[in-house]
Amino acid sequence: MNWKGVIPAITTYFNEDLRVDHNSMSGHCRWLLDNGCAGIVALGSLGEGATLSFEEKLDVLRACVDAVHGRGPVVASISALTTSEAVALAKTAAGQGCDGLMVLPPYVYKGDWREMKTHVAAVFRATPLSCMLYNNPVAYGTDFLPEQILELAEEHENFHAVKESSTDARRVSAIRALMDRRLDISVGVDDAVLEAIGVGATGWVAGLANALPRESVDLFNYGLNGESDRAFELYRWFLPLLRMDTVFNFVQLIKLVQAEVGIGNSRVRPPRLQLVGDELEQTKKVIGDALRSRPQAVNHYAMPNRK
Repeated sequence: MNWKGVIPAITTYFNEDLRVDHNSMSGHCRWLLDNGCAGIVALGSLGEGATLSFEEKLDVLRACVDAVHGRGPVVASISALTTSEAVALAKTAAGQGCDGLMVLPPYVYKGDWREMKTHVAAVFRATPLSCMLYNNPVAYGTDFLPEQILELAEEHENFHAVKESSTDARRVSAIRALMDRRLDISVGVDDAVLEAIGVGATGWVAGLANALPRESVDLFNYGLNGESDRAFELYRWFLPLLRMDTVFNFVQLIKLVQAEVGIGNSRVRPPRLQLVGDELEQTKKVIGDALRSRPQAVNHYAMPNRK
């Protein structure tokens, strides 16, 4: 499993009755790979995994695997209220043909290190699939410290990567200092991507890539290749949109960007609700201003094939 490059955490498409729209999701997966993304992560926070039933999650994974057909890895986000359900989902994801797992701490319960280590280790051991640990203390209240990540890496051979979303770029350098290249490090905060690359990140589990994959891939590659002037020029344009990935209603915002560029719709499942009123108008203005000044070099690319 190659954890390097831009691997979007994909949104989940819903029909008008809020059932999962598998055809549109399949087209979206193909379109992301057509535009340079290295793979996809399904069922994450951006994918509204917490609103999907177990069976719906399996159907989503099956559709994604069928759509990608080996062109890039499909990673299943593993999150649940209980360790037993997380283990069951991991095993089923492997059975569906997924290539890797992104492992989260349990929802709601914020345990101590002994408990969190036991939970994560159970998921790592559930399958031989390559695993990424998702560290997002802002959203989940559980912070995997670099020394704890090292402890997990020493005990689990299939633990290969970390998605670092603490919003602190120093964490990337701290993990690298402890483990060198033992783990691949991906940035999980869209508006810190260049900062993370600068201290050793080699992957980006991206949000806005759902709507703007070519710009995301170009930005990542400029940063990775040391093309600092081109990277910052594109970053400066992109930042008003990338910052939408860092607020509590990021799912609604990113889906709205998708709708505004003609890729998908803005439907979300309750308890989330679509934006309305002044918030909707102000957000549309930010998106519209960005799209009107969109870099010409990446302004035209293929639309999704939903066949």
